[in-house]
Amino acid sequence: MVYCSHMEKTTIYLPDEMQHSLAILAKRQQRPQASIIREAIAAYLEKQRPPKLRSIGAGSDDEVTGASSEDWLRKQWRRRMKTEK
Repeated sequence: MVYCSHMEKTTIYLPDEMQHSLAILAKRQQRPQASIIREAIAAYLEKQRPPKLRSIGAGSDDEVTGASSEDWLRKQWRRRMKTEK
């Protein structure tokens, strides 16, 4: 991970067991605890982002429009309702 040169200092409070586990992990990986915390926060924040819309405009079609697809769905629904009676 690449971070900009400017970082804000912050303080967090961790339960004793979590702090102990972090210290052991940092020693084992030979990394600063702050680096591990930044990596964990970055991964968490990435999961919190709303998903990117991938389908808008991907399947544009001159013949099929939103209105025509809604009409098709209505017709299908009516047919289905008639057959279920």
